[in-house]
Order: sequence, then C-alpha cells, then structure tokens
Amino acid sequence: MSMQEIRPADLPGDAAYKLLCGLVVPRPIAWVSTLSVDGVSNLAPFSCFTFVSHTPPMLGVSIGRRASGLKDTARNIHETQAFVVHIGDETLIEPLHRSGGEFPPEVSEADLLGLELVPSRLVAPLRVARAPIAMECRLHKVVDFGNNQFFAGEIQLFHIREDLITGTRIDAGRLRPVARLGGPNYSMLGEIIGMAPQSESPIEQSNSQKSAVNS
Repeated sequence: MSMQEIRPADLPGDAAYKLLCGLVVPRPIAWVSTLSVDGVSNLAPFSCFTFVSHTPPMLGVSIGRRASGLKDTARNIHETQAFVVHIGDETLIEPLHRSGGEFPPEVSEADLLGLELVPSRLVAPLRVARAPIAMECRLHKVVDFGNNQFFAGEIQLFHIREDLITGTRIDAGRLRPVARLGGPNYSMLGEIIGMAPQSESPIEQSNSQKSAVNS
C-alpha cells in the first residue's frame, strides 16, 4: 500500500486546518452560546471540542482567531467568564450549520434563525430551548495553542432532556447527535456497536481463561 507523505511546513495557508478536519472525524460539536457586555446573545458551533475533566466536570473548546482579531464567542467568554455548551441533534442540523456564518457582533444568530432562547440558571448566557442537552459553564482557564485559544470551562449545571437519561447513563440512540466531518459535511450517529465492559485487565482476563481451561 502506497502512502503519501506531507510535511506541515510545505502546506500553504489553511491547508493544514482543512487536512486535519478531514482526518480527525467524526468530531462532536459544541454549540456555544455567549453573551456580550452589550447584552447581545451569540451562538456558534465549534468541532474542536471535548471534555477535559470529570472531577470537577470540565469542557474544552478550541477557538481560532480571525485576521481581524478574536471571534465573538472568544471575546464574549473573555469578558463575561461564562458560556453554555449545547449538544445538537438531527432536528437542529440546519440552524446549527447556519449559525457558523460570520455575522456582525450586534447580530444575534439565534434571533436570525428563529431559535427560542431561555434563561440559564447559574450563568448569564442564555440557552437554546430546543437543544436536548445544555451545559452551563464558568470559565476556568484559557491556554494559547498557535493561532487558537483553548477555553476550559467548569460545568455548573446540566440540562438534559428527560427521555435521554437513566441515572447517569445517556441513551445515544435517542439523542441522535450530529458530528462534523471535513468541509461543510456532517454525519449522524449510525449503527451503535455494543461491546462487553472491560472490567478486567488483559492479564486478569488471560489468567481467568487459563484457570477455566485447567479446571
């Protein structure tokens, strides 16, 4: 099998970004709402997103800079120290995608797209009423990585649609989350493959199998 070798230093412009977006797939999408100091709600999707800690629970979102400076989301988080991360489902894919356009700071993407916003409980930014999951976050730390800033936020409150959760287990089949691929392309959940829990280490499993054979 032949392989193409690419040196990052040889890639022009944002070619490395496009390459990585096609390689690191599928990516969960943080649909982030923030509030400006002027009281304007901002809503934008970011697919360089993960959770970074479970005790305490923290989320991490990487946000790139524009040539003109910080994006509205990044600026708002710096200024207000809070944000809300939503997980969008299949019914929200169109407004989720469209909210990623470039709009002036005084424009509310939610208003433009006809999305109802409701008050959060513990932070100032509003949350999307239709989103099946929303997590209210306070800013914990910002770390610079190249031209990106990584925002780590501590979750203050989870909002989870009741039919999705049993105890602390989320039913991904009911959630039907949307994932990002390269370019303006998305994927749905697809087939779910269940595996047996990894309750034993490989050595313990091997010893258990040997004991079973020798008994």
